[in-house]
Amino acid sequence: MQRTSFENMNCPIARSLERVGEWWSILILRDAFYGLTRFDEFQKSLNIAPNMLTRRLNGLVEEGLLEKRLYSERPPRYEYFLTERGRDFRPVMLALLAWGNKHFSPEGEAVIVADRATGERADPVLVDRASGRPITEDAFETRPGPAATGSTLERFERRRAKREASPSEAGKAPGPVQG
Repeated sequence: MQRTSFENMNCPIARSLERVGEWWSILILRDAFYGLTRFDEFQKSLNIAPNMLTRRLNGLVEEGLLEKRLYSERPPRYEYFLTERGRDFRPVMLALLAWGNKHFSPEGEAVIVADRATGERADPVLVDRASGRPITEDAFETRPGPAATGSTLERFERRRAKREASPSEAGKAPGPVQG
């Protein structure tokens, strides 16, 4: 079955999913954040078929999230390291971790985020860099950016029209994230 590509969509969420939206890719990145670098380490951690792991690692290298470095010439063996683009995915991983702990851990939290120096538990939240305020539903919203195309502008226009048609809902939440 042919997979739909999001690469040409005028949506940063869709374009991001094009790069990391497959669960094996996200789990490989998770393991790279945990310090794994070698094919056999990823395979053992994930219990993934070698051909699938090869495809996912190659894809992450092609998309610039991982860098491939030769560590053995005979036979040729590579290590995979996070690039700057890959390291920039860390806040997304921590947000997924916090969300999963909150909604999908009935047996309790298997992994938490903690301050490295103090050991104190951290509560990951997304904040506005300029103001330092948490990005909450009622204080912030998404809006079309300077590169928005007609279809993106139409999605935002539909959201605006829906809010105006239902004023009682207007104060509750700004509507879904648009991309």
